[in-house]
Amino acid sequence: MVTARVADREVDVLLVGAGPASDACATELRERGFEGSILLVGRELDPPYDRPPCSKELLRGETSREGIRLHPEEHWEQRGIELLTRTSVTKLDPAARSVQLSSKQEVVYGQALLATGAMVRRLNVEGSELEGIHYLRAPANAEAIHKDAAEAQRVVLVGGSYIGCEVAASMTMLGKRCTILMQEGHPLERGFGLRVGAWARGVLEAHEVEIVAEDELDFYRGDEDGHVEAVVCGSGRALEADLVVIGAGAVPDVMVARAAGLSLGASGGIECDSRLRTSADSVWAAGDVCEYDSAVHGRRLRVEHWEVALAQGRYVAASMLGKAESYSEIPYFWSDIGDWTTLEYVGPAQTWDRVVVRGSIEDGEAFSVWYVDQDRLVAALAVGRSEDLDHARRLMRSRVSVVEHETALCDVASDLSAVG
Repeated sequence: MVTARVADREVDVLLVGAGPASDACATELRERGFEGSILLVGRELDPPYDRPPCSKELLRGETSREGIRLHPEEHWEQRGIELLTRTSVTKLDPAARSVQLSSKQEVVYGQALLATGAMVRRLNVEGSELEGIHYLRAPANAEAIHKDAAEAQRVVLVGGSYIGCEVAASMTMLGKRCTILMQEGHPLERGFGLRVGAWARGVLEAHEVEIVAEDELDFYRGDEDGHVEAVVCGSGRALEADLVVIGAGAVPDVMVARAAGLSLGASGGIECDSRLRTSADSVWAAGDVCEYDSAVHGRRLRVEHWEVALAQGRYVAASMLGKAESYSEIPYFWSDIGDWTTLEYVGPAQTWDRVVVRGSIEDGEAFSVWYVDQDRLVAALAVGRSEDLDHARRLMRSRVSVVEHETALCDVASDLSAVG
């Protein structure tokens, strides 16, 4: 006779991944009066923390790992939330509603959230094993970069997206000579277009960050002690480097979901409906792994940003309790490039056929950029004009044609509330 395996424990809600989405979901459940058991489990070394400082204050040594935690230690016990860090879910069985943990425990759940985040995309090129080459994702990475920076003078950033720009600013503020190596023509160009890219390049170059554009990493050259000394480009140019930080993007961590047979989307995330429910019963997804049907955009979205993960985590809590309609949040995110400038964005726009600029992007102090596709607004970026984004959200939700309003969008003296 075969005896059925008995789970080690049962929980009402299991949250997988100790990041912002799980933290927001747990907190929101309690704030909405949920009294059942909550287990938050993640492979992360730290309790849930604020990730943006990893490329800023923590990287510069202005705060500590403890200083960026989202909550004090007593938070979890006070709210009846069990937190297990340094613990992975190794297997998910949706039919049995159970998971196996790296601690060898089996846990049966009532409802579950998969918020496993993303992993950095690693570049496997010659010399990758050299000392002084870093990726930035977690607090421990930021601390390691800060430590190495103490002995470095020349820093090369590989990649011209957020990580490259933000780390270049932080290192420059520490007195380092920084170079950004990128395949595109300008920093941030891929996500925001040529005009914004040229503006971002101007900001960086005004602070003596060197830009090496339309080139790529070929290999690293090391010294006799096994430490990086140069980044060699595809063009053959060698960029002297005591420290290298790579920002080559990230890939969603869907290993557990894939092994469990959950449907995956075109961008590699976990496929979800408009309520962020996965193909498995009573399992939701949020954050970097969530690829969902957007009720606002009319297409599938997967957005990697801290603010989006927080919003989705809160929404999933309401959805678990049956108190949510379709997820209608328009993704918002921001980026501080040191203390030099801040850009804010609502969207995202995958494609657009024209761009409308409100204010003077050439002056660079206060402007907004409106991305239009087939006469509808699909995204907006603001620098020093945060108030414009509220109007952008309204126009995106209404999906009205903005073609006859482009003159008003350009004119900083016009009343945007009358548009649309």
